[in-house]
Amino acid sequence: MTIDRRDLFKAGGGLLAATAVGTLTSAVTATATAAAAEAAPARLTTRNPLVEQRADPFITRPVNGMYYLTGSVPEYDRIVVRGSATIDGLATAREKTIWRRPSSGKMGGHIWAPELHRIDGRWYVYFAAGDADDVFRIRTYVLESTSDDPRADTWVLRGQMVTKWDTFTLDSTTFEHRGKRYFAWAQSEPGIATNSNLYLAEMASPLALKGDPVRLAVPTLPWEIQGFKVNEGPAVLIRNGRVFMTYSASATDSRYCMGLLTADERSDLLDPRSWTKSPQPVFTTNEATRQYGPGHNSFTVAEDGVTDVLVYHARDYRDITGDPLYDPNRHTRVQRLYWNNDGTPSFGVPVGKGGPCLRLSPLDAPASYVRHYEYRLRADGDVRELADSQFRIVAGFRGAGSLALQSVNFPDRYVRVVDGSTVRIDPYDESDAYGRAASFTQVPGLADPQAVSFRLSGDPATYLAHDNGRILPFRPGTGVRDRQRVSFRLS
Repeated sequence: MTIDRRDLFKAGGGLLAATAVGTLTSAVTATATAAAAEAAPARLTTRNPLVEQRADPFITRPVNGMYYLTGSVPEYDRIVVRGSATIDGLATAREKTIWRRPSSGKMGGHIWAPELHRIDGRWYVYFAAGDADDVFRIRTYVLESTSDDPRADTWVLRGQMVTKWDTFTLDSTTFEHRGKRYFAWAQSEPGIATNSNLYLAEMASPLALKGDPVRLAVPTLPWEIQGFKVNEGPAVLIRNGRVFMTYSASATDSRYCMGLLTADERSDLLDPRSWTKSPQPVFTTNEATRQYGPGHNSFTVAEDGVTDVLVYHARDYRDITGDPLYDPNRHTRVQRLYWNNDGTPSFGVPVGKGGPCLRLSPLDAPASYVRHYEYRLRADGDVRELADSQFRIVAGFRGAGSLALQSVNFPDRYVRVVDGSTVRIDPYDESDAYGRAASFTQVPGLADPQAVSFRLSGDPATYLAHDNGRILPFRPGTGVRDRQRVSFRLS
């Protein structure tokens, strides 16, 4: 059966894969999704969100072939863990409650932001808890398990992680670097008029700190003090000769966002002068993708063991009734983390619902990526605006077998050929002319079967091609050069 994709769109295009039009839609999208997955080297999950109503998400790196996920539940009353051999499998994995708060007294209040760490053959959960009579008297506590599987019923409460001040303390993480284990967290320091700052200390053991903490960051920049003066949720990734620490800032509504601290990996991490704060946030609300308040992230790796993955939460809507803390719909999300040529992380935008987000590199310019600039397609190296170079391969507009290339950061726009010579991303419309110009057939790369080529649906002899930085329609000859021009690698 041939399906006209125009019938599946409402209100300027919307996202097909997430709108569940039923089996009619899935028959069309299966071809596009399979084609994208077949060509993509790192097969990251296509689910977005990965798990609903799990805020402050933490996914471990694989341990004995398993990923484990924990996070805050909307009731703030327990700690849960789920496990799977794949990231995607976490979406449907059975969840196990490993600890519940007491009905009264200490730790009987809000339970926030658990993190799960494997240290010296044991599991540890660091989490924040309030008292039953004061739910916001938040302090950090630790659980320990000697089992190989963190879902086993062997957890023991080891008590409070004692810091220099007995004040509001939360969002703890730990990492090892150059033979030392460190503890990073957020805390309210007496004498500083902020809700929380970021601190770092060396650990004497998984249960105790060694020496006094150092203050790494205080919320002072305009984007860090919206609603509340907050630096919280540190997460550490060591790459390319540097130690990167992401953190979250401002109130937990749509103003919530992520910042970045950077230190040379050879520096003294306990010297605050070793760290530099980026002046602008690195991950923020995006109206076009309808993702609001992204933050409180962690990092893992894809199943290939190499590709870095950003884990975070965000909402699908801006407006919230009441206190954002009690809005349950901060969902766990994952997306690939890319790297700039200078070795710094490239976060892009929080992507909306849909399938894999891909980048295309011309075979004859492998250091370049296809991107849109002022809505025209071109190929550039070291694209700092990552989302300008990300696309989704989705069902096309010309029936079964046709594909369309959807912009990730402008999801109502699709790649199309204009006037037979210009390639742009333009807003969807229902005309036959748009459908013809924005539909393609994906085939194995003409110069390399491991790459891909995109043939125009209305002209099977014409392909999208790279020409000295431009992307244009082109009829290749039989020569190697021509065939390379119309072949692209997906990443």
